[in-house]
Amino acid sequence: MRALVIALVGLSVLMAGCSSYRRPPAAFHDVLTQPYRLDSGDRVRIAVYGQQELSTTYTIDQGGTLSMPLIGDVSARGKTTLQLEKILEARLSRGFLRDPDVSVEVDQYRPFFIMGEVQNAGQYPYVAGLTAQTAVAIAGGFTPRAQQADIDVTRQIEGKIMTGRVPLSDPLRPGDTVYVRERLF
Repeated sequence: MRALVIALVGLSVLMAGCSSYRRPPAAFHDVLTQPYRLDSGDRVRIAVYGQQELSTTYTIDQGGTLSMPLIGDVSARGKTTLQLEKILEARLSRGFLRDPDVSVEVDQYRPFFIMGEVQNAGQYPYVAGLTAQTAVAIAGGFTPRAQQADIDVTRQIEGKIMTGRVPLSDPLRPGDTVYVRERLF
């Protein structure tokens, strides 16, 4: 009888740990198919046709802005590269250039972060096509105590922080935080 009670208590504790898991909302995966949105830490290459002194690489600062000669600070957070091109063209055409032609492309994405049961937790540069499994490999692989079936990913979507448990094959986005949990047994 005592063994049965201990087993039931153990099972209820195990089930309580599992009950905190919720599938990520649809927006968590929908963002993967949408155009990339710029944020702090991204570095963009801006080319203004015929204006070599304005054509260079800019880093988006903590406030989500980039500072460009002639027009000053420009809000870039949450914008696509196409939206930023249009904003820059509009600002440059206000008394600085006649019919400016601007091109914006991401030069370097903001880093991703990985913590928990990996050999070398930390911040790493994002590379296109990064999956959760690749992120673990970049961080030196799992520790012997790691839960290897799935991982938790925290990402910012439209100003909201969301966390979801995903398989290792799931793609990551720049700025994501990956957490590898410790297994129970």
